[in-house]
Amino acid sequence: MTYVVTDACIRCKYMDCVEVCPVDCFYEGDNMLVINPNECIDCGVCEPECPAEAILPDTESGLEKWQELNNSFSAQWPNITRKRDAPADADAFKGVEGKYDKYFSAEPGQGD
Repeated sequence: MTYVVTDACIRCKYMDCVEVCPVDCFYEGDNMLVINPNECIDCGVCEPECPAEAILPDTESGLEKWQELNNSFSAQWPNITRKRDAPADADAFKGVEGKYDKYFSAEPGQGD
């Protein structure tokens, strides 16, 4: 088992999860984070830290798209190990449906 970041992170990118991760398995895109499934140790400390509830265990059904996205982009985006401020408009996007189709960006973030 591993954890995956879903579209609830898009445009929110709170980064509370980054601060608690003991193995630094988060990678930063322009407007979301992903988890490298090969580095995640399945500890689960990140899941309750996410204000957007964007992190889920991969054992939940219907997450295949997110498993692939996390795997793919964690190989392309820079590693992030330190929490930074969330985007100024993060709260406005919390809970918004259909964010992947409207807002996803494949561009990398700045990382550490």
